[in-house]
Amino acid sequence: MQISAGGTEDQPRTSRAGIGGWMLFDWAAQPFFTVITTFIFGPYFVSRLTEDHAVGQAMWGYTLTVSGIIIAVLSPVLGSIADATGPRKPWIAFFAVIKIASLAMLWFAAPGSPILYPAIFMILATVAAEFSIVFNDSMMPRLVPEKDVGRISNIAWGLGYLGGMIVLVAVVALLAGSPETGKTALGIDPLFGLDPAKGEDARITGPISAVWYLVFILPMFLFTPDATKAAMSLGKATVTGLRELKGTLVELRERRGILRFLIARMIFQDGVNGLLALGGTFAAAMFAWQTLELGVYGIILNIVAIGGCLCASWLDAHLGSKVIVTASLICLTIATIGIVSTGPGFTLFGLLPLSMEDTGGLFGTAAEKAYILYGLLVGVAFGPVQASSRSYLARSVSLDEAGRYFGLYALSGRATSFLAPASVATITLATGSARIGMMALIAFLVIGLLILLRTPYPADDGRKKAAASWGSDGF
Repeated sequence: MQISAGGTEDQPRTSRAGIGGWMLFDWAAQPFFTVITTFIFGPYFVSRLTEDHAVGQAMWGYTLTVSGIIIAVLSPVLGSIADATGPRKPWIAFFAVIKIASLAMLWFAAPGSPILYPAIFMILATVAAEFSIVFNDSMMPRLVPEKDVGRISNIAWGLGYLGGMIVLVAVVALLAGSPETGKTALGIDPLFGLDPAKGEDARITGPISAVWYLVFILPMFLFTPDATKAAMSLGKATVTGLRELKGTLVELRERRGILRFLIARMIFQDGVNGLLALGGTFAAAMFAWQTLELGVYGIILNIVAIGGCLCASWLDAHLGSKVIVTASLICLTIATIGIVSTGPGFTLFGLLPLSMEDTGGLFGTAAEKAYILYGLLVGVAFGPVQASSRSYLARSVSLDEAGRYFGLYALSGRATSFLAPASVATITLATGSARIGMMALIAFLVIGLLILLRTPYPADDGRKKAAASWGSDGF
């Protein structure tokens, strides 16, 4: 699929290597979300570091809550500072050091060890990952013409899922031993002598994700052009950034379309984040899935997610980002209802009884197979809903304000992100039922969808000004 490079007749175009380097950032970053947060380490945290699965899910939820609060408070400030200083790469490098070091430390989260330390390192890694995304996303409007932002965003997101899936496949095929046989999915002993009984097949995903990130962010640093605005000192940039942030917040009163979009995303992204972070842990607790089952489940979802992003990359260019985000939210809502309504012997809250017979092998019960089917809907939608949200905003702002608005965009994805996991965790503890706790996610998805339906597209009421700025500011 061809993507045009940005630039004007008076300024150099972004090279294909530069665009490719930017897209590889998602490839580098996604294994953290795939194998750490969603499918391997998160479920391990819940099921192996605590004896009570409900308490484990609550602790995991509160870990995500703390991360969300930090990100919500600081991301718009950092975005404004980035606009003031200009270059984004130094910030990405700074947070990369924190992320890589924190991921490496997850190796020491052995069963029976204090849960506090892996929780702290997960908070640090999550915060660093999200802040890096703020700076990387704000580079996108400078790289390609407006007509291509939806395609490049979805293709990059699809590359991310491919990268995450490759790491997940490697874990399942080469590292994760079955509790019954001790063999991996390929029928071999785990590499490096990893012992599943000690959780080493799950703990190794931290260092693996760290090395993967380190290697594959290098093309972005080497080939992707960065902003060349004269840099201010950090102190002056902070003052300027805070002043611009204040001005942006005041400005939002006049740019009601963007404000409505950010509010809608703030709510529905809470549901998306909660579903991604807690869906695997929910299945692990309900079906007693181990690393092997969770890994295969994740591979299935990622294969579907790649296809979803590739289809969305074409549809976004022809139908617009709003249509893609709306359709994705509908799919996610249906999928979440299906997931929380499924248990051993039933689905749809018991309206559809299922056989309790276990045929053996992976996903041997009918309920597990139903869970997989609902997971396919999640896979189709959770990439496009995020990638097209990114292009939705990119089409609605000008280049010189991209940093601060993508900072607010990150804020909208995290400002209340503690509410979804906190709601799930609190309701789970209060009721003793992880199923009832997970039902809170449905409300976030539906409310966000309803607000989005009333949001203009592009979101900016002052669209002409933003449109005129595309391609007018080179590197």
